[in-house]
Amino acid sequence: MSEFFDRITPEHAAFIARQPLFFVATAAADARINLSPKGMDSFRVLDGGQSCAYLDFGGSGNETHAHLAADGRITIMFCAFDQPPLIYRIYGRGRAVLPQDAGWAALASHFTIERGVRQIFHISVDSTQTSCGWAVPKMSLVEERQTLRKYFVQDDPAERLAKYQERTRSIDGLPAIPPAVLPYD
Repeated sequence: MSEFFDRITPEHAAFIARQPLFFVATAAADARINLSPKGMDSFRVLDGGQSCAYLDFGGSGNETHAHLAADGRITIMFCAFDQPPLIYRIYGRGRAVLPQDAGWAALASHFTIERGVRQIFHISVDSTQTSCGWAVPKMSLVEERQTLRKYFVQDDPAERLAKYQERTRSIDGLPAIPPAVLPYD
């Protein structure tokens, strides 16, 4: 039986802190639905559960940024792969905060900023929902992958910034504003 809440409760924040993986879903009118897995200790609960944020590392595209700029809606889902079973969703409105933005320093203070971070997504929580998670398998975390960290350590920051600045459109042609600077170089 699912239950709704108007914010992230302290109990749910503790659940979130134990999860090594979460999923982010966004959409915009006439665009594909984007669904992405995230990890790397990149999620934080803020403002007593009224908002949350996560670090966005560079990758193959910038769909979340484009969708949030066009529509703003975002859903985040956490699943327990251990006991007790639980699925926890956060529904809200999000926005990208780039290193050149006025709010960057305040949000960045909640994280360890690593090479590869290009923006922080800040989400105002509309509601949250729990559901049973009884069909989610039990699994164990072996370890975090280090591939992305290794890639960004060997990558040339100037070339990477130039690549990000070329990505001004999503795969569906929506505008996506790239960072003007990278926060760690």
